Amino acid sequence: MTPADLDFVAALVRAHAGVVIRADKAFFIETRLGPVARREKVPGVPALLEKLRQTPDPVLTRQVVEATLMQETSFFRDRAVFERIGKVLLPELAARRPDGRLRVLCAGCATGQEAYSIAMLATDLAAPAAVEIVAVDFGQFPLEKARTGLYTHFEVQRGLPIRRLLAHFDKIDENWRIRADLRQMVQWVELNLLDDLTGLGNFDLVLCRNVLGSLTPEAQTRVLASLEAACRPDAVLVVGAQETPALSAAFRPAGSPGLWQRSPTVAPVPSSASTPVPARTQA
Repeated sequence: MTPADLDFVAALVRAHAGVVIRADKAFFIETRLGPVARREKVPGVPALLEKLRQTPDPVLTRQVVEATLMQETSFFRDRAVFERIGKVLLPELAARRPDGRLRVLCAGCATGQEAYSIAMLATDLAAPAAVEIVAVDFGQFPLEKARTGLYTHFEVQRGLPIRRLLAHFDKIDENWRIRADLRQMVQWVELNLLDDLTGLGNFDLVLCRNVLGSLTPEAQTRVLASLEAACRPDAVLVVGAQETPALSAAFRPAGSPGLWQRSPTVAPVPSSASTPVPARTQA
């Protein structure tokens, strides 16, 4: 991949997803775009990009952007965060609700491990919490995998304790599938985080972890405003432990890196995101 090719891909990804592609990612990007080139029946990634330059195509552009975006995730990634969510946040938030029901948003859910980790935490509580999880991502193909709940042995080994594997998964040949009761807790929504999220409703717990650091400053501002608007008055927002979001005065640190509690006495800043494109929803 030439520097010009990388610049072309980086410009597409920045424009459509607000994500910054670093100069040292040329090999990674070329590897990710190889399957797209094969599907298009062109002889390699340079030919794919030249085709897109010569004949702009919104469908092919989306495929290139989607393939380029990183989908790094695992079950219970950053275990200390999930321990606090399971032992403290879910019980405390549920106790504040008259019906005990909670809504959780996983923004940038990739192939679904984070959303299913929350589902397992909710069902493993001494008094299981009634939780509805909405999981959002830009990519169609990661969401298709997430919806199936089917993971390889390597994927379940990454962060998933054996007791939870045996309690919540069924062995399917050489793979593992999360059980139907947990799959039914999650609604999968194909939606760009640069679009307005408020159509999804309000949430008690919002996770957007290890996403903000890859965005342009303008995209960060836009996404944070949308996430804040989706939070209920006492909601908790969870970002990556190393991320330092420029949140409004409505939020204060919640005791652990990456956790922010919204104060019900401070009004949030209204979202400035544009009108959303229609989201594709998968139950």
